[in-house]
Amino acid sequence: MAEILFYHLESQPLERVLPVLVEKSLERGWHVVVETGSEERAEAIDNLLWTYRDDSFLPHALAGGDADHLQPVLITTRPHNPNSAEVRFFVDRAVPQSGDGYTRIVFMFSGHDPDAVSEARTAWKALRDGNEVTYWQQDGNGRWSKKG
Repeated sequence: MAEILFYHLESQPLERVLPVLVEKSLERGWHVVVETGSEERAEAIDNLLWTYRDDSFLPHALAGGDADHLQPVLITTRPHNPNSAEVRFFVDRAVPQSGDGYTRIVFMFSGHDPDAVSEARTAWKALRDGNEVTYWQQDGNGRWSKKG
């Protein structure tokens, strides 16, 4: 049974939230896969993880290289797990279909995009049976509160 967390982004954008959550995953000793909806967004996230903070370094790569299995963080557009990640992030309209094979799934979606909210509702209904599913929403200060 996977732990599936739905992160409803409202007051802070993905670019502020994702790197922090990836850092926390690495601190736990987990390998990470970040799945995005397009190659363009995968490249943007790759650049983000190199530059999001001056005093930070998040070791990562775009999937498709010979050393994918060695990478602590991989960014991909495909549903594979070449680095044997324990946690998988779904961002930018990539939607989880299952929690199989992971300790944790993190589905991040924009509250300002009606289509993304609709996809999240559908995913919630599909994934709540057989998984530990929680919903997290940002308050006005950007703090997360558990709603379900």
